[in-house]
Amino acid sequence: MVIPDGVVPPLPSQRALGDLVTDVLRSMITEGKVQPGEHLKESALADALKVSRGPIRQALARLETEGHVELRRHRGAFVSTLTANSVEEVHTLRGAIERLAASRACMRMRGAGFAEMDEVLEQMKKVDTRIDPEDAVVLDLRFHDIIYAYCEHSWVQRVWASIRGQVTVFLRARNASFPDFLEVGYVEHLELRDALALADPEAAQDAIDRHITGAYERLKRLNLPAR
Repeated sequence: MVIPDGVVPPLPSQRALGDLVTDVLRSMITEGKVQPGEHLKESALADALKVSRGPIRQALARLETEGHVELRRHRGAFVSTLTANSVEEVHTLRGAIERLAASRACMRMRGAGFAEMDEVLEQMKKVDTRIDPEDAVVLDLRFHDIIYAYCEHSWVQRVWASIRGQVTVFLRARNASFPDFLEVGYVEHLELRDALALADPEAAQDAIDRHITGAYERLKRLNLPAR
């Protein structure tokens, strides 16, 4: 594994080293700087980040629990590959927690929350079919982060934080393969925003179901390996 210059950003010093290394490696994966199936060699990562192998091992172990990395006995760490099974599991888990988050957020959001959503929607409306999939992903996640922020449920927020990276990978694959963000992404998020504004938990849950099921159905069309 060769890490090109400029791929790995410098490490700030304010936080625990293991956390910093984890964040850097997670970003490298979710932003597509390392590819699915790529071998993450501890020695190369340690040299690139100018740290010992200890924080690298700690970070890789944590990223395995998040689903970003596979640790193979006697072989090392590899970037996880999208599979039909992993997509289905993350989709069903996300559906469960986001239904709950939406049903709570719609009863708690006021003007400020909807103003935040409207700001994101305005940026989505300017997206054209040539947008980089990563830019579309950033807007998509920013919108959903608002729902979780206003649900006022710390455990739901923790679960979302634990799968957000995997959702990032899935959304990037979906956007890269189906460049219809303006026609679908903007419209669906606008419908979701309007459903939340009704302050009706059932309507919010129905809107969430329609929205994330659409993305899942597109991913299923990619003919991913089963496992």
